[in-house]
Parts: sequence; structure tokens; C-alpha cells
Amino acid sequence: MVIACIDAFAKGLSKTTVLVIDRAPIHTAKTFKAAMARWQAKGLRLFFLPSYSPELNLIERLWQEIKYRWLPLWAYESWHKLKAALDEVLVGVGEKYQISFA
Repeated sequence: MVIACIDAFAKGLSKTTVLVIDRAPIHTAKTFKAAMARWQAKGLRLFFLPSYSPELNLIERLWQEIKYRWLPLWAYESWHKLKAALDEVLVGVGEKYQISFA
């Protein structure tokens, strides 16, 4: 799925573009590496974040806020409560819940 998404993204490129990715297992898999030459030929360059660098990965910063500031303690009582609370937080990001990546 990730490879198909990047294929679709690369197809529409009109200039050299850099995609910043982490080193998740999918990004280091043989099939992913095999597709890199195809993307590079279309002008897509991949920039891999250092092995462990949560401060450079914006989603890690977002999850930190969600887990430690925005989710109420009662959310951890059950799967149903966790899902409901997480849904509420995700819908509210940008309005009710503000985060600065600066």
C-alpha cells in the first residue's frame, strides 16, 4: 500500500521533490528499496531521518501531546473509551487542541 501511494504521488511530479520518511520497517524492506530507482527517475528523492529521531518526526510530537496532555485518564479504562476519546481529540486537532511544531 505504501509503495502504491508513493507511486501515485511520484506520477504527478513536475519537478524534483524530496520526501522525508522515517526508517520504519516498510521503508527499509527489499520491495521498497527496489522501487526507489523508479521514483528517483521521476524526480522523487527520499530523505531518511536518522534512526531514532522522534523530535524530527512531526507525528511523534503529535502523539506525545495526545498521550500525555489531551487524552483523559478515563480513556484508558477500556478499548471503547480509548477509541471514543481518541476520535474526539483527532477531530479537535487544530481547533480545540493546538500544537506548535516550532
